[in-house]
Order: sequence, then C-alpha cells, then structure tokens
Amino acid sequence: MTDLQIAKTVDVDAELDRIAERYSNAGGLGIDLLNVIGGRAENLIDRLPAPVREGLQEATVRALSQAMKAAHTSRSVVKDQKSWLNTAIGAAMGAAGGAGGLPTALAELPVTTTLLLRVIEGVAAEYGFDPEAENVQFDCIQVFSSAGPLAADDGADLAFISARITLTGAAVRGIIAKVSPRLAVVLGQKLAAQTVPVLGAVAGAATNYAYTSYYQDMAHVHFGLRKLAIDADVPVPELVERLRGRVKRRLARRR
Repeated sequence: MTDLQIAKTVDVDAELDRIAERYSNAGGLGIDLLNVIGGRAENLIDRLPAPVREGLQEATVRALSQAMKAAHTSRSVVKDQKSWLNTAIGAAMGAAGGAGGLPTALAELPVTTTLLLRVIEGVAAEYGFDPEAENVQFDCIQVFSSAGPLAADDGADLAFISARITLTGAAVRGIIAKVSPRLAVVLGQKLAAQTVPVLGAVAGAATNYAYTSYYQDMAHVHFGLRKLAIDADVPVPELVERLRGRVKRRLARRR
C-alpha cells in the first residue's frame, strides 16, 4: 500500500473532532475542585511573598532543567504509568507539598515538574515518538508553553503546537528559556493555592490533580496532531487552524 493510499484511510475530520473535545475539556474537573475549596485563579500569584514572586522564573528554569535530567533517568527504572495513576500520584505529591505551607510547596515544585514532564514523555511514546530523540524532547518541553489549567483560553493558544525553533546543540536550553516565563505563571498559581491556610494539603492535591490531568491532555493534543500530520500527510499548521476553529465553536456553544 502506498503512502497516498494510507493517507486516504485516515478520517482527518473525525480525529480533529476527537482532539478538539480533549482540548476543550482539559483541566475542567481540576478547576472545579479548586473553586470548591476557594482557590480561584484570579490574583492567586499576588498571595505569594514578593521574594518568591520575583524569583519564580529563575526557580522555574532550574526546576525544568532538573526535571529533564530526572525524567530521562527514571525511564530506565520505572515504566510509563496509566493516566489515572499519574493523576493520583500527582495529587498525593501536591497534598504532601501543601501540608507544610510555602516551604514544602517550594521543595515539591521540581518533583512535580519532573512528574509532569515524565507524563508528557509517556504520552509521546504512546503515539510512537521516541522520548530520547532531541526533537521529541523539544516537543515535550513545548507542551508546557500551553496555557495552564487555570487560564482562560479561546483556542488561540494552539500556536504552541506549530511553533518551532531550529534544532541545534543548545535547542533544549533555548526552549526552556522560551517556555519558562509562561510556566512560571502556571507554577506560581499552584504555589499560591497550596499556601491557603488550613486547606493547604487539599489545595495542593487539587492543583496537582488539575495540572497533571491538564498537561496529560495537552500532550495528547500535541502528539495526536503530530501523528495525524504524518498519517494523513497534512501540514501541522493546517491541522492547527482547523482544530482552532473547532475549539472556538465548542466554546461558543457553551456560552
């Protein structure tokens, strides 16, 4: 069978509908949990002490750099886990981090970042991509440049899927520097929620549940589109535009 014949067997519209549903539903339950315990997205970072806010981006760069090394090392020791187990582990880690307030939440940050990156790598492998390949590592980190689960999104954020940086020896450092400002906001919201008096452990579990679920879904969106582009022989930017239209229509129907 030729590549063209294989491409004709792929139902692109059906796949895009499935991916659009996943994108639209990402993080929803976790956000509901945060709202129940009073952890709202608005002005969460303002709760953090000034020194923590000011050092958040530098801490994020360190956490993501450490996570890259740890995630790759762990793959030879621990196999990829089921989605529900990843989410449960993330929630348990968040509860432990939030139990002691800001100090333990800060200590837990790189560990959670490693878990998230490992989850994203697992999804990449699920779609047939090699997490050891430099371009796949690039894509795994790039998933972090999608809006966090507490951010409102109209579908415009799908640009994270089609963005590319020329791959060089410094590619990983370059993409870390690129996504760190946005990820710093995401992790800052998480830290702030974990410092909620009395409810710190609950907030920590809820935020980690939300973030693990969200980035898992975003990884499925990202690598699902990459795989669809290969199977259907359709350029990724074209698929992103078609997906963006579907996401916007779904959001419009919900309003």
